[in-house]
Amino acid sequence: MRVAAIDCGTNSVRLLIADVGDDELRDVERRMEIVRLGQGVDRTGRLAPDALERTFKAMRAYRELIDRHGATATRVVATSATRDAANRQKFVAGVREIFGVEPEVVTGAEEAELSFTGATRGLLRLSPETEVPQGPLPPYLVVDIGGGSTEFVVGSEHAEAALSVDIGCVRLTERHLRDAGDPPEALSLEAVVADIEEALDRVEAEVPVRRAHTLVGLAGSVTTIAGIALDLPAYDPARIHHSRLSADQVHDVTRRLLAMTHGERAELAVMHPGRVDVIGAGALILDRIVRRFAFSQVVVSEHDILDGIAWSLAAA
Repeated sequence: MRVAAIDCGTNSVRLLIADVGDDELRDVERRMEIVRLGQGVDRTGRLAPDALERTFKAMRAYRELIDRHGATATRVVATSATRDAANRQKFVAGVREIFGVEPEVVTGAEEAELSFTGATRGLLRLSPETEVPQGPLPPYLVVDIGGGSTEFVVGSEHAEAALSVDIGCVRLTERHLRDAGDPPEALSLEAVVADIEEALDRVEAEVPVRRAHTLVGLAGSVTTIAGIALDLPAYDPARIHHSRLSADQVHDVTRRLLAMTHGERAELAVMHPGRVDVIGAGALILDRIVRRFAFSQVVVSEHDILDGIAWSLAAA
């Protein structure tokens, strides 16, 4: 079955066209555009007209790819920015016009379930000779660091507990780092950390994070940090997927990013131009999670909510 999955987040809009079998998902086309849909939403509570137009432009190009590849089912999922926006019906109407399907503005819990499925399906496999598990052991804590929110999901084969909290790389950058200097001043960084820690207090109270054996990190902030830690000459999804970063590597990359100017971050070989201004906040989120819950390493996944959306279409 050939399916098309679209994930519209606060910072980016992404497309996966895939052939899905009984237990295999094979990429046909995977695309990502930084559109910054959540521009100003934390401050105004509304989606900006220019942000909507950037998003619709990317989506029109995706529709052409879907038609070209002959996908027979399409699902569009929207997350934090559209959940928070008073004028989200403008987004809904535009998506309906482009794709001919109703976009689903999912709850944080639904987003967490899709992310967990995408990240962990295929993570743990059995050796055919010994039936001994190979790879990272469950239970997993899957952490999806987005632009507007971060999802925390604990589970083994399925999500068992989940929470979405309003800390994301775009939201925290707009709230505390937009005019904080270059590189950002210490007081502004302390304000970011305070927001993160407050959110983690809630996470620890509501999700059994300390049951998890393995921390799995998703989304652009995490994969960019991995690319920097691995000292890659260019962004390489195959090298990044299922790489393992030690806690010391996470702390080191975070310190380096926060000490850099905007221009220095832009020159990093793995840095997407749309992440240059928000990567510091994203790195701080991951850094504080690793510190707070005492994980020795992070398993990095290129598979995330987008893959979960594709699996859900096959199951429908």
